[in-house]
Amino acid sequence: MSTNAKVAAGGVAVGLILLIWLPWWAVLLIVLGVPSAAYLTLDPSQRRRLRRVGRKQIGR
Repeated sequence: MSTNAKVAAGGVAVGLILLIWLPWWAVLLIVLGVPSAAYLTLDPSQRRRLRRVGRKQIGR
């Protein structure tokens, strides 16, 4: 199992646990808010690199 698959499986497990313990709107805020906050903490050069890598993988 690759590292990315382990992270994805862990994320799904945490999401399901949160869905049981919290209302659905709180889970939605966490699921959308954490990656958004992480992206906003990047400086402009890191954001450019992230967008460039994403485009390259889409156009393989």
